[in-house]
Amino acid sequence: MNISKILEDLQKLVKAGIIKSHESLKDHVFTKMGGQADILAIPTTYEEIQNIVTYAHQNGVPLTVLGNGSNVIIRDGGVRGIVLQTSSLSAMGLKEDNILFAQCGAKIIDVSRFALEKELTGLEFACGIPGTVGGALYMNAGAYGGEISHVLDSALVLRKDGQIDTMHGDMLQWGYRKSIFASGEYIVLEALFSMKAGVFAVIKSAMDDLTEQRESKQPLEYPSCGSVFKRPPGRYAGQLIQESGLQGTRIGGAEVSRKHAGFIVNADHATASDYIGLIHHVRKTVKDKFGVELETEVEIIGEE
Repeated sequence: MNISKILEDLQKLVKAGIIKSHESLKDHVFTKMGGQADILAIPTTYEEIQNIVTYAHQNGVPLTVLGNGSNVIIRDGGVRGIVLQTSSLSAMGLKEDNILFAQCGAKIIDVSRFALEKELTGLEFACGIPGTVGGALYMNAGAYGGEISHVLDSALVLRKDGQIDTMHGDMLQWGYRKSIFASGEYIVLEALFSMKAGVFAVIKSAMDDLTEQRESKQPLEYPSCGSVFKRPPGRYAGQLIQESGLQGTRIGGAEVSRKHAGFIVNADHATASDYIGLIHHVRKTVKDKFGVELETEVEIIGEE
């Protein structure tokens, strides 16, 4: 790939957004580690996203979409081609009385707080999820018994060929921590959430309770990508890891949290290789001890 040529082309297509080459992605993800993007594009409009996606598709340039990187590990070799980050598209508001809209780069925590302000119930479970709206739809994010599929009305999406469509219901192929967006065929531009009228004090009390639970149980004092593993059928990943005696285990600067065994934290300038190596060690240990194959919830992308 001719990075200089791609950079020059994109700067003509993206007027208000940011286009950078050889940009370190450490400051763009929650784990605070990982290599460089050949090109980082931060668009500010749907048209700019459309231009970038169409350009990448027509010219065979690899394209990776990134929200705020709360559920992503970027390998130390970085990401080839274009990394499109949606963080500048963060508007939200009301379409109708009980229909809330939010752009792909809005943090789902902020959307839950907006719903509280408008006395709308349904997104309380999301008050501690650090990802963006796009990321939340991508993995059908959930917590404390709720998940995005329970409240989503529809999604405005961009296809790889640059066409914009609206998707809803069974079209989204919801599953446990997955949706149709994992196929890479569509990019979320905007989501509509179907809410119910509620009472401010009741909604706030529920959110305060969930926030207290999260802060008391999760190692929020360290960079991490949140819960690393999906819940195995009939079991809890954190419990299996704890019972395997793995809490406090380190590879380099990555450590299995002593506070919550389901988390791996960047305790001391960890590299992505440290983090991924510890994931493999945890999986092997749990498999050997319990015969359970832990499946990662976190996305691992980029080059070795």
